[in-house]
Amino acid sequence: MKSRQARIRRETKETKIDLELKIDGKGKSSIKTGIPFFDHMLMLFAKHGVVDLKLKCKGDLEVDAHHTVEDCGIALGQAFVEALRDKRGLRRYGTGFDPKNPFEDAARSATITETSAKMERVAPLALRAAGEAYVPMDECLARCVIDFSGRPYLVWRGLDNLAHKQITRAEKDQDMSSAFRFGLAREFFQGFANEARCNLHLELLYGDEPHHIVEALFKAFAKAVDFACQRDPRIAGEVPSTKGKL
Repeated sequence: MKSRQARIRRETKETKIDLELKIDGKGKSSIKTGIPFFDHMLMLFAKHGVVDLKLKCKGDLEVDAHHTVEDCGIALGQAFVEALRDKRGLRRYGTGFDPKNPFEDAARSATITETSAKMERVAPLALRAAGEAYVPMDECLARCVIDFSGRPYLVWRGLDNLAHKQITRAEKDQDMSSAFRFGLAREFFQGFANEARCNLHLELLYGDEPHHIVEALFKAFAKAVDFACQRDPRIAGEVPSTKGKL
């Protein structure tokens, strides 16, 4: 199988980005954006999305963090388009369950004793196959669903009353997660959705603490992307669309 990877270099008057992505990776990352909290979120994405990601961004942080965060989302989206190419054999949707049950295969082909041993080996696979992108983070619960459909659209729910403009000066100065908050997170995901040309639905079901909320969103995003980018052996070589193109 061809390695699904991409390198993106993006340079504007506001940011200079060098990004390397390997979709079939091990969760390794090297992130330097000049925004420690954002670095942490991108490292979480790589780890839980099981992709390898190198990203270096030099942005106009003397203005604010907006350009850096948004442009990193844009570059990452472009990298996914390049790495996925024509999307043949792609699961495409980042939610759902693997229709092939590994426990059933083991039961058909082995004795009771052999089946028990095989089940122990395949159980982790069964757990990984579940792509429901609900992620808890202490008191928070976030959901993400993605479709690499070729049509960009971001749905952002459950965070309207937590908008950046409603944060007091004291809260902004509290710590990096409070300064980063939800407005910047939305700009990242909007940039990604636009350039990856995907439907991206993110929702905070409940939660209070800023760090936990943003972290739950990024982890849910990672798990949904991981599942959507997996290859479905039943449709190897086929585009997962009745249109024949995505």
